[in-house]
Amino acid sequence: MYEHAKKVGEVLLGEQNVQYASITMGAEDFSFYSQKMPAAFFIIGSQNETATATGVKGLHSPYFTLDEDVLPIGAALHAAVAISYFDTHVQT
Repeated sequence: MYEHAKKVGEVLLGEQNVQYASITMGAEDFSFYSQKMPAAFFIIGSQNETATATGVKGLHSPYFTLDEDVLPIGAALHAAVAISYFDTHVQT
């Protein structure tokens, strides 16, 4: 699933915009899902460097404000990963 999501992301967003994130000990329960079925966990960056320079707070700040310009990109990536997976892995 990782390779599939990575490939779709590279096609949709460009190879330079898909980066491998180091393994972390986050507080997610996602690993339990991935024990039962193919899974990939990906993070969509939302930091607008121009806005951050003017005082926008980071993700874990109570003053965090989402750069809503990333929402269509994230939605497109999620949809493309799912549609492409069904197109290549689900037989009708």
